[in-house]
Amino acid sequence: MVNIKGYLSVNFTKSFLTVFIPFFFIVSLVYLVKIALLTSQIQITFVELFKLFGYYTPMIIFYALPLSFIVSLVTLFLRLSSDNELIALFALGYPARKIIYPFLLIGALFSILLIIISFGAMPQSKQLYSAFKDSKQSEMAFNIVPQKLGQEYGKHSIYIRDEKDGVFQDVVIYGKGDNGEDEIFASNQAVTSKQNGIFSMTLIDGRGYLFKPASLQEVIYDKLSLFEVMGQRDVNFENISEFWHQSMSNERRERKMLFFIFVSLIPLLCVYIVAAFAIINPRYQQNRSFLISGSVSILFYTIASMLDKSGTKALLLGVSILLLLTGYILFRKRVARFF
Repeated sequence: MVNIKGYLSVNFTKSFLTVFIPFFFIVSLVYLVKIALLTSQIQITFVELFKLFGYYTPMIIFYALPLSFIVSLVTLFLRLSSDNELIALFALGYPARKIIYPFLLIGALFSILLIIISFGAMPQSKQLYSAFKDSKQSEMAFNIVPQKLGQEYGKHSIYIRDEKDGVFQDVVIYGKGDNGEDEIFASNQAVTSKQNGIFSMTLIDGRGYLFKPASLQEVIYDKLSLFEVMGQRDVNFENISEFWHQSMSNERRERKMLFFIFVSLIPLLCVYIVAAFAIINPRYQQNRSFLISGSVSILFYTIASMLDKSGTKALLLGVSILLLLTGYILFRKRVARFF
């Protein structure tokens, strides 16, 4: 005897992969453009490019999967209806409500996966991305171009005449001291290094001048090291519980949490609504896959956008229950009472 649930699940898998893979690459292009724009600010290697894309992968999956689920479910039901396969199952006494059960289970599993991604993987990937970006920007801040005025080295202004094999030639540094006095350092050569996020520049064979209101001090040195932490923020990684615990006091983060929850529930909430319009009798009803997919997607993502802007926990709960009940009632009236 044919395993009907297995047959439906296999057909859904094929339909889902056919839709999800193109959606994944389309959404990936959006984030690749963001990475490309970032390369105008910082320099990254080919390996770091894949590393940045890896940080974006949880977000790509999160936004591509719910829409892929809706479209693939609509496509599957309409194809099975047009090929009279569902009609054959109904004629054999297999009720429409039993056809929905496997997809409710799949939708619930997808919703759990999306919740794990949105509440677990995405906060960590965003923090890793921010840390990587800050690190690269601080390194770019350390890149000094010869014979260019107005460059900064931490809190100081710097000018170099030339650079040979990583050694600066004829260096002049100007800045303010701890008490606000003017400082000027000049040297024949300088070398740079970085350790634990702290940049150092060692001036070789030079002079320093400290201008005070009533005096001028001169220092002659063989080597003088200047240390700077250049533009890099202190990164405090929060674990998952700490990150979302702030939603109790951070209104913006609370609304974002409600948005993530609702989008994660889309695969579960949309099953009855999709089935109500996508399971058809091909002799009397037309195949309107684009209309159904577009309408259902717009409905759910409009609600998600509203929750992101001005949502509350009560509104999230009420809307979720209302969508589930509405979908069930529509399914009973449009499909289940006939099949």
